[in-house]
Amino acid sequence: MTIHRLLFVINAMPRKEHNMDVRETTELDEDERIITIADGSDTGIVNAQVPEADIIRYKDSTYEIISKIAYLIGVPKRIFENEHEPPKMEVYERLEQDKAARIIRHLCIIRTAIERNFKHINEKMRFDYTSIYNLPEYIPPASMTQLSADGVNFVRKSSKKLCHHVIEINKLIADRINNCKKLFPLWLNWQYVKNLFVMPNGLTEDGTKAAADIYYSHLLFYPYQVYINWTPKEEGNILYNDKKFVTLLYQWNNDYFTEYSKVSDAGSYVKGSIYEFIESSEKVVIVVDCENSDPYKLCATLRNLDRQYTKKISSIILFDDVHAASAWRILESFTAIPVEHMMIERVKQNKSLVDVMLISRTCQEHYKNNVDSFILVSSDSDYWGLISSLQDARFLVMIERESCGPDLKNALSDAGIFYCYIDDFYSGNTEDIKQGALFKEMYRYIDNAVRLNIFEMFDEAIRTTRIEMSSAEKQQFISQYVKTMQMRITDSGELVLGFKRKKAGGENYDG
Repeated sequence: MTIHRLLFVINAMPRKEHNMDVRETTELDEDERIITIADGSDTGIVNAQVPEADIIRYKDSTYEIISKIAYLIGVPKRIFENEHEPPKMEVYERLEQDKAARIIRHLCIIRTAIERNFKHINEKMRFDYTSIYNLPEYIPPASMTQLSADGVNFVRKSSKKLCHHVIEINKLIADRINNCKKLFPLWLNWQYVKNLFVMPNGLTEDGTKAAADIYYSHLLFYPYQVYINWTPKEEGNILYNDKKFVTLLYQWNNDYFTEYSKVSDAGSYVKGSIYEFIESSEKVVIVVDCENSDPYKLCATLRNLDRQYTKKISSIILFDDVHAASAWRILESFTAIPVEHMMIERVKQNKSLVDVMLISRTCQEHYKNNVDSFILVSSDSDYWGLISSLQDARFLVMIERESCGPDLKNALSDAGIFYCYIDDFYSGNTEDIKQGALFKEMYRYIDNAVRLNIFEMFDEAIRTTRIEMSSAEKQQFISQYVKTMQMRITDSGELVLGFKRKKAGGENYDG
């Protein structure tokens, strides 16, 4: 009889038989800690078929979120190494360098190992007086070693019962899981993610027992049979891809996830068509109507195209207006393609000249600079005149789904010109450009709103109070008090500046 690893839910076998085999299993080495069953076959790893509904519903998804979750909850390394499994090895390798992530991973590995083998470990501790350190057949020694190297120890002298170890692990996970918040994007509800790691009432014996009971009775529903805090039910592989996982995650919390561009990418047909367009071109330039395009969506589009093809693009020419999003001004920091930024002044305040300048420059690039192919980024139908006039030039148009009317799309289709939606490209990795744009604007606001020179302020105070001070006294006062100026922010968002100075009873803050 051959022992096979169970990777997904197997409905053909009665749950009771599964649980009996699971509770009695002894195959537990560090990265081979998936529940095993004896099925009498000799076919190797048992893989359930992915439901066709999942393939259709969750197509074109990303794998960044589920790979991070899989790493943190303790999914074995070999799952990441298997190219046919969803979790990605590059994410595993990245998180291996993060101490906070490593600690959570190995705490979760040990917690799952204890829950899975509670009976055997408990007997060894009670009757053989064996330390948990000396049970490598049940507790992965590599995880114990790594936790020690990272300065974490869950074994307390006061822990006389196995459940006390679980309680201590739960405490460490609850205390440290927020250190991993930085690994996930702002758009993902962190509390929902955090809840997966925190065992309910996990600091009590009753809480650990209740969690173990749920785990054992629904073991095959857990992702790769690794413990998480959820209400288990047959969902297939919940770590199938980001789109499926995030959808379910929000459902478990009585919420709805709608921002699917954050967890999906344009399909192979769209990307292949773009690559074919670039590959068959002599010289490609991207022209962007900044008034009628979203900088963050364009950034997402460029980032999710293969560098092998985008390096052939000569330049990105931005036709910008004072009323367009300020993020266009920092786009060049987030792409390797050379960026030319043209700010178009308005003759009349209510009349933009962006479209005129874009048309003029496109013609110039074609006739003077021998550009044969243009990627036009705009949802404005006014550019159809440009496209239809430059008959010797090739065009590919990138539009936004909600901003482009049917007339332009019909005209492009009839002319055999390929167009795609920049909304469809994965946008979950654009937080850096959004933050860059926000900080740029905040610094600009600060520069306009706050003009404070501490030396001028002090000289003005001296003049107003008519206090006489020597140069040495002034320098001492400035060093001791003025340069200790601190900032605090009130609940209403007001910024308050104040000084630390000694008063009766100790040091106080004046603000």
